[in-house]
Amino acid sequence: MSRLLLLFSLLLPSLPVLASSALTAVETRWLKAGAPVIAYARAQGLPLDIVVQPQAAPDAVPLALGFADGRCKLVLSMRGNARAEAVLDAVRADQKSLMIEAMTAHEIGHCQRYAQGDWHQVPAGFVEPRARRMAALTQELAATRREEGYADLVALAWMHQHHRGDYLTVLDWMSAVRAGMASGSHDTAPWLALAAEPAVFDQAGTPFEQAQQVWGQGLHEGK
Repeated sequence: MSRLLLLFSLLLPSLPVLASSALTAVETRWLKAGAPVIAYARAQGLPLDIVVQPQAAPDAVPLALGFADGRCKLVLSMRGNARAEAVLDAVRADQKSLMIEAMTAHEIGHCQRYAQGDWHQVPAGFVEPRARRMAALTQELAATRREEGYADLVALAWMHQHHRGDYLTVLDWMSAVRAGMASGSHDTAPWLALAAEPAVFDQAGTPFEQAQQVWGQGLHEGK
C-alpha cells in the first residue's frame, strides 16, 4: 500500500468535503452507503482506517479488508476497475446502496475477527473431526472459507437489525454472488442456508454476537 491517496480516520460529517476535493463519484457513493456501518464499527472501538487507492486497479477486489500495525484497513480499489460496478449489475438502482452497506458490514465482520485475535481460529472447545483433517494448504483454504462465512453472517445480522424488510432481498443477492464460487474458499452457501430464515438473528446481541452463534452452529454441523 505504498501509493495511497488517502489514509484517514473518516469523520462522517466531513465526508462531503473530502469527497468534493479528493474522491471520485463512485468512491463517494460507496463510502456514503457504508457510512452507517463504519460509524457503528468506530463506536464499537474497532481500529478502522479508510484507504483509497489512487492508481488504476482493474483486477482488484473493489472493497477489501486488510490489517496492518494493529489496525484494520478498509481498502477501496475502484479507479479503472470495472468490477466496482459489475458486482452490482444485477441489482436494481434503488437497492445498490443497500448492497454496498451489506458488503461494508461483511468487511467489518473481518475487522472484528482480526481485532479480537480470532482470525482463522475456531471457537474454544471445537475440534475438527478426524475425517475432515486435511493437508496444510487445504486447511488454509478451509480457514478462509470459515472467515467468509462468518463475515457474510455479520452482514445479514446487520441487515436484520437495520433493514429487516430488505433482509431476504440481500440474502438472495448474496446467495447469487456466492453461487459462482461453489467449492472454493469463498463458498459460504452452507452458512447462508442456515440464515434462510431471518428469525435466526432474533436473539439479542450485536451483529457480531448474533453471527457468532449461527457460525458456530454451522461449524458443529460440519459446514
